[in-house]
Amino acid sequence: MARIAVIGAGMGAMATAARLAVAGHQVTVYERGATYGGAVGRYARDGFVFDTGPGLVHLPAVYRDLFVKTGKRPLEECAELVQIDPAVRYLLPDGRTVTFPGGSHGGAAAAVDAAFGPGSGDRWSAVLGRARDAWDATRRPLLEEPLKQDRSALGRDPYPALRGSGLLRRRPPTLAEVAARELGGNGFDELLTARVRAYGVDPATAPASAAVLPYMEQTFGSWYVRGGVRELATAVYERCLERKVVFEFGVAVREVLVQGGRAAGLRLADGTEVTADHVVCAADPQLVKMPPAFDAAPAPTEPAHWYTLFAALRGDREDGAAHRTLAGPVTVLRPDDPATRPDAEHEAVTVHAVVTAGAAAAPSAEDLLAAAARVVPGLRERLLWHELRTPADVEAATGAAQGRVPAPSLAGAGGRLLHPANTTAVPGLYLAGGWAHPGGGLAHAGMTGALVAGLIVEGADFRGSR
Repeated sequence: MARIAVIGAGMGAMATAARLAVAGHQVTVYERGATYGGAVGRYARDGFVFDTGPGLVHLPAVYRDLFVKTGKRPLEECAELVQIDPAVRYLLPDGRTVTFPGGSHGGAAAAVDAAFGPGSGDRWSAVLGRARDAWDATRRPLLEEPLKQDRSALGRDPYPALRGSGLLRRRPPTLAEVAARELGGNGFDELLTARVRAYGVDPATAPASAAVLPYMEQTFGSWYVRGGVRELATAVYERCLERKVVFEFGVAVREVLVQGGRAAGLRLADGTEVTADHVVCAADPQLVKMPPAFDAAPAPTEPAHWYTLFAALRGDREDGAAHRTLAGPVTVLRPDDPATRPDAEHEAVTVHAVVTAGAAAAPSAEDLLAAAARVVPGLRERLLWHELRTPADVEAATGAAQGRVPAPSLAGAGGRLLHPANTTAVPGLYLAGGWAHPGGGLAHAGMTGALVAGLIVEGADFRGSR
């Protein structure tokens, strides 16, 4: 039985801790904050409840597998996941809406035909078909396997070239160029670029392989957790407790200690030293003093910043309201969940805006209210109060430098959108969570648990999650 110290109590950290504990190891988690979950937090006021981080789960199989591998009770007995339908509604700049049904490629194509004319659905399906090819080519090495030392293959964009497009004659195209060429204007390209932008990825600089993100959603669905996604964090935390993982909250880690050339423990902020056979850093490595030999590749240079507005409204949501609406760079979430509001005569609305490196300016509360008012009928008249959460608030809550939020790893772009590997040059020191391979987002961060646990338990023989 090895002693394992985990830095941070986010979703990737807890997924790692639970898997290591069920393998028989003694695991202690050190968290600078007062609670678990990292970015997956909750804000409550006057009977209204909001998720402070992601509002939906994609690839729920990651967490289903975690619960199968760590205990007798499946995920469905610990948290209630509901596939949302419609999956997403787009509000285009000219005021038109396009509504995609949940989990239906044919239904999405029909919705596109209705909005943009006969044949448009076939063009959308063709783009998603090429995205499927990119997904098939990269799913294992980019999501389910440890990152190989030779990353040259993942540095090449796996999105198939469109014959006659000319896009590959000069250089690999960006996602925005692919959308413009393959879908055209009149808002059609927004169906691809807006979905990718919601992940904190700038379509103007992202490789075409970023199309795997909307493909993943359309294929595996978008899922809501009753009571909010914070309930998923609670379920994972409770599974950790069942497996005898020890949590130390309000304890900041200053430094990773090395002895005999390998990680040997931690020095805490108060000077206390704790010994460990393995150390897992599941927080931003910038926040902890690493050994001199630590040479992990830097995180992608284009982290996003999230601005979130919580809006408390009087009056119930109207019939036919969509759970999620994308309006340009803004996402509006309107869960039909009694747990999020005081009673049936009120509604809790969350508005997200992701600001990437190419954004002109940060949005104000008024900007987000104006965007939400295009989606929510009578929002101004119904508004009881609103509150803006900025990157500074994210930094205060999670410790992430400048409130940055990591995006999922992507193939292409010469490898600059890959995250550091889970192993490091320091034996016994591993990286997990959104700042490590395969990157940010609930599913990707959760996968780090399977990868790091496999590397520690199976060592060099580990070939990936199965």
